[in-house]
Amino acid sequence: MSFVAKKQMTLFDWVNYTLLALISITCIFPFLYVFSVSFTDPKAYIPLKFYVFPDSWSLASYKYILSTNSFLNALKSTAFITVVGTVFNIIVSFTLAYALTKKAMPGRGVMMGGVIFTLVFSAGIVPSYLLVKELGLLNSYWSLIWPSLTNAWSLIVIKSFLESLPAELEDSGKIDGCSDIGVFLRIIIPLSMPAIAAFTLFFAVSHWNTYFNALIYISDSKKWTLQVLVKTLVVDSDSTGVGQAGAGGDDRVIPQETIRMASIVMSMVPILLIYPFLQKHFAKGVMLGSVKG
Repeated sequence: MSFVAKKQMTLFDWVNYTLLALISITCIFPFLYVFSVSFTDPKAYIPLKFYVFPDSWSLASYKYILSTNSFLNALKSTAFITVVGTVFNIIVSFTLAYALTKKAMPGRGVMMGGVIFTLVFSAGIVPSYLLVKELGLLNSYWSLIWPSLTNAWSLIVIKSFLESLPAELEDSGKIDGCSDIGVFLRIIIPLSMPAIAAFTLFFAVSHWNTYFNALIYISDSKKWTLQVLVKTLVVDSDSTGVGQAGAGGDDRVIPQETIRMASIVMSMVPILLIYPFLQKHFAKGVMLGSVKG
């Protein structure tokens, strides 16, 4: 009978675990503060006080921001960009990556070289802005979708994943009479669901957090994304980013800090709600493309 020796905790292990625990707790405090302030009763809020838990709970700040046109417009804009952009990202990324796996495809080497080139070099901000301007996409939601239909890193990872699938499955599909499109839709896509789930999360988070591109491409405040609006609330000296469209002076009753924190929480909640449903596919979808064979 063999026995597995139990590992003894060394002094280094204790110090290491203690430091990691302290760092983890330190990282949690900012989120706890934002959450607590956002739920604090405006009448009980005390400036410059660090809140771990609200002294008096209230939904007044959330009711206020959800009653304003500017916040609702930003929420609708971000939701549209996230849903539509993610759908296009998945379609373009997987179809292009599948095409790049076919060695017989004409121009495959040139296209793959172009993908790798863009992975190392980028055009820069000014050429990208001029391109969007010449295409007539300024002040349009499509300026945040069309220029970012896919990216080199995603293509390479998805291509590696598709190449790891058994080639015999495609051969059997063609023997049964499937065309290349039929093989892709009926065989490749169902087998790629873990990868699709993982990259759906990647693309959705990227679109939901769209800030810089929205800042330079969209000047109409009615089309601002949620992150741009939250920036105006957090960075600006007052809450006019929300109040100018909404509740007729209520921001003078509700403290600006609670409005800002409630806006931050509202911008994080949708992704936090989606992530648990995709988590079981997340690690598998990413790792499948890293090892071939």
